[in-house]
Order: sequence, then structure tokens, then C-alpha cells
Amino acid sequence: MIRLSRRGARKQPIYRIVVIEKDRARDGRSIEVVGLYNPRTSPATVDLKRDRIEYWVAKGAQMSTIVNKLFSKAPAAAPETTA
Repeated sequence: MIRLSRRGARKQPIYRIVVIEKDRARDGRSIEVVGLYNPRTSPATVDLKRDRIEYWVAKGAQMSTIVNKLFSKAPAAAPETTA
């Protein structure tokens, strides 16, 4: 499953987007960290490794509803242009 894992101090959350087995604890040992989400910045910062998320989804991992919303709303990385 691909879901959020909470980090940061009390009342100052920062979330990692992790690939983790479904029955593990929220902040338990994860398989891979595939992004970060910081809701405390204005606007909220979302940093995703899209290729790794797509890889895990192809392997059968399911995204949580919040991660799915973040993935669909976050802009895709602009293709690099060389001049």
C-alpha cells in the first residue's frame, strides 16, 4: 500500500509518502519512501517520485485516498529542454 507516514514534532507534521505492507503500523518500517508532503507551507509542498509510484502501482500496490488526491493534483515534472 502507498500511504502517508507522519514525521515532525508535535503540532508540526511533515509526512513521508511510503510503500508499506497494509497491516503494518502507520509509522512502522516501510519498504520505500516515494515522496514527501508538507502541509505547513503555503501552498503545501508535495514532492513525488512519480516513476517509483507508477512502478509500485503496476506491481499491485494501492494508494490511500489522500495519496491518490496528492498524486492527481501535483503537477507532473516538466520535461527537461536543452538549448
